[in-house]
Amino acid sequence: MRHLARKRFGQHFLADRVVIDAILDAIAPQPGEVLVEIGPGLGAMTFPLAERCDRLTVIEVDRDLAARLRKRPELNVIESDVLRVDFATLAQELAGQAGGKLRVIGNLPYNISTPILFHLLDAVDHVVDQHFMLQKEVVVRMAARPGGKDYGRLSVMLQWRYAIESVLDVPPEAFEPPPRVDSAVVRMLPLPAPEGVNATLLGELVTVAFSQRRKILRNTLGRWLDEHGYSGAFDSQRRAEEVPVAEYLALAAACGAITKPE
Repeated sequence: MRHLARKRFGQHFLADRVVIDAILDAIAPQPGEVLVEIGPGLGAMTFPLAERCDRLTVIEVDRDLAARLRKRPELNVIESDVLRVDFATLAQELAGQAGGKLRVIGNLPYNISTPILFHLLDAVDHVVDQHFMLQKEVVVRMAARPGGKDYGRLSVMLQWRYAIESVLDVPPEAFEPPPRVDSAVVRMLPLPAPEGVNATLLGELVTVAFSQRRKILRNTLGRWLDEHGYSGAFDSQRRAEEVPVAEYLALAAACGAITKPE
């Protein structure tokens, strides 16, 4: 029976063979690696990927698609909303040893791609790399450098733990049904956690900085820094998009090291 794409799951199924082969070449799975695919859909990328790797686990929220996928003995199927999956625990279960890591791939639903990216950020230390199909506009923001309109909270909060690279543009006609936007494949390579940076504090700092992009930081982040007892040198005459990731990290580390009076 033909499966009709479900709008509530943001389903757009990859169907272009040339594009699929290009993505598989970018991922380049190797023997012994543990791969997890988010949103396998009809299996256009799943089945050829399974032929190239030893172990492939797929996470599918659509129960009808999950039932189809379970008929393939080479797949380990997890029927779940990806936002409910604990990837740190999954890494321990699938890798079979302490310190084992996953390679995560997927054609992410565009309507919830950002929540998925932030969810995976919590398990970054359990991941070798990530390759995702996303709306091209989102990939541009993820990889953006300081100084432009695309550089924002998403850029900083991902780049502090990943090296991010757009590896392939994908047109709408590569999908069935075609989305109304261009797509791209992004590669995300985890980086070591900078010493002394608290993720929660950094998130708060960056959110405040970008809360009013048109204002200089003296009027937004400056007040936040004062409230946290920061008295170091920082050029607050800039706008949020002019500050490199490294400076946000340094601010977060400095604020985290300040001992507040009892």
